[in-house]
Amino acid sequence: MKTTSDSRFDDRFDERFDTTFDPNYAVQMLLDAAQELSLEKLLKKLVTRAVARPDIAFVQIWLVDKADGCLHLAIAAGSAPPRATDPATPVPVGSGILGEVAAKGQRTARRKCDPDWKHLADAAWLKRERIEAFVVIPVAFKEEVLGVISAFLRHDMLAESLPYGAMFGSYLGAAVVNARAFEEIKRLKNQLEQQNAYLEEEVVEARAFGDLIGQSGALRQIVSQIDLVAPTDASVLITGETGTGKELVAREIHRRSARKEKPLVRVNCASIPKELFESEFFGHIRGSFTGAIKDRAGRFETAEGGTLFLDEIGEVPLDMQGKLLRVLQEKRYERVGEDRTRLANVRIVAATNRNLKEAVAAGRFREDLFYRLHVFPIQVGPLRERKDDIPLLAKHFVELSAKDLNCTKPRLTRAGVVKLQSYDWPGNVRELRNVIERAVILARGGSLEFDLPLQTAASAATARSSGSGTAAGGADEQEFLTEAELQLRERDNLLRVLKKTNWKIKGVNGAAELLGIKPTTLLSRIEKWGLKKEPLP
Repeated sequence: MKTTSDSRFDDRFDERFDTTFDPNYAVQMLLDAAQELSLEKLLKKLVTRAVARPDIAFVQIWLVDKADGCLHLAIAAGSAPPRATDPATPVPVGSGILGEVAAKGQRTARRKCDPDWKHLADAAWLKRERIEAFVVIPVAFKEEVLGVISAFLRHDMLAESLPYGAMFGSYLGAAVVNARAFEEIKRLKNQLEQQNAYLEEEVVEARAFGDLIGQSGALRQIVSQIDLVAPTDASVLITGETGTGKELVAREIHRRSARKEKPLVRVNCASIPKELFESEFFGHIRGSFTGAIKDRAGRFETAEGGTLFLDEIGEVPLDMQGKLLRVLQEKRYERVGEDRTRLANVRIVAATNRNLKEAVAAGRFREDLFYRLHVFPIQVGPLRERKDDIPLLAKHFVELSAKDLNCTKPRLTRAGVVKLQSYDWPGNVRELRNVIERAVILARGGSLEFDLPLQTAASAATARSSGSGTAAGGADEQEFLTEAELQLRERDNLLRVLKKTNWKIKGVNGAAELLGIKPTTLLSRIEKWGLKKEPLP
C-alpha cells in the first residue's frame, strides 16, 4: 500500500519525467556547462542540472589526480545514501567499480537484478529512493581518462540511451580540459602580473645604486666573488651597512647566473607584518584567513626558476625561520590553507645589515638557518673605505639625476669631487646619490656645489697619515700652521690658480670653479691681497 508521500512522489515523477529518452536535454546541459571557464563552476552546474530531474537521485564526479594515481571526489549532489566509508577517501584507479571504469575507459551499469546490487548502497535508501539502476561513465578526452561520473537512477536505463553515455563522457572531458586550460591561463596571468609588479619594484630600488661602478680594490674583490659564485646554485649571504649596495650585488649574482632569463624577486623582510610572512612567502588560497578574497601566489612561486632575494633576512620572525629552513632544505612548500605541496626551484640570495652571529648567540636567529644561508658570504664595505670609487660614482649619478629630474646637466668640478671624498658618508652610496640629486636641482646647469659638513677628524687624520694634507709629506713636517703661515699659503694658492687659468675668474674651468668657491668670494680675496695680473712682456 502506498503512503501519501509515495503517491506525491509518483505524481511528481510522472509529471516531470518522460520515460522516452531525450538526448537534447543532455546536449543542452553540456552546452550550457561548457560556457563555464571555472572547473568548480562547471562541475557544480552539471550536477545541479542533473539532480534537478526526478529520475536522477544522486550523482558524483570523480577526477584522477596524476600525482597519486587515484580518483578524488570533486563534487556530489542529490539525495546522498548513508555511507560506511568517508567519501573523501581516494579511490585507486583499477580498484572497485569506479576504479575499473577509470582504468578501462568503459562505462558500466548495475540493475536491481544484478548479484552485487545490494552492495552498492544502503538497502533502505535504495528502496526509499526507488533506485532502479546505477551507472558509471568515464570522463575522457583524446583517449585519456580524466575521471568518472557515477549516478543512482530512478529508472532502468533505456536501450536507446546507452550510446549517449560515451558521448556525454567525451563532451564533459573536453569541457573539463577547457576549464582547466583557462584556469591555468588565469594562474599564469596572475603570476606574470605578480612578477611584473615585483620587477617594477626592483627597477625603482635599482635607481638608488646605479651599476657596478668603481675602481677600488674592494669593489674588484666583490666582483671577483660574484663571478665565482654566480654560475652555481649556492645560497649567498650579503652583509654590509645600510646603503652600501647589497641589492646591486644580488642583482649582479642573478644577472651572471644561468637563471638570468627567469625573474629576480625581492622581498623586503623588514616591511612585512609578522602575521603575513607565511602568506607573503608561500601564497594563500581564497578564504584561508580574513581578507583572503582570492588566491594569491607567494614570492617563492613568483620566483620559480629564478632568484629570490631576501633583503633584511634578520627581520624574519623566529617562528617563521623554521618554515623557511624547511623550504631551503626540502625545496617544498604549501600555500596557506592548501594541502597541495609545491616544488620550489629557487636560488636564495639573502642580505642583512645585522650581525647574524650575534643574533644566533642571543637566540633571535636560528643557527641552522644561518649556516644554510651562509654557504657563500660576501661582505660589502662602506663607502668611506672605498673612496677611490667616489669620482666615478659621482659622475654616474650626475648624469642619471639630470636625466631623471629633467634638468640641464651641471658641471662636476675637481673641487667638488675633493669635497665628496673628504666626507665620511655614514649613509653610504644611498646618501651620495641623494646629495648629488639635491645639488643637481640647485645647480640649474651650472657647477655643482655640495652642502656637506667639513672634513671629519677621522678623515683629516687619514689625510695627514697618507701625506695628502702636507706640502712635502716629510716625516718631520709640523702638524699645524701658524695664522701667518696659513695666510701666506692662501695668498700663494690664489696666485697659482689665477696663473693656471690666466686670470679667468668665473665660468667653466675658471679659478672660482677650480677652488670650489663663488666668484664674488674669489674677487673679495684678490682685493684683500692686492693681487693684480702681471702685464705681458
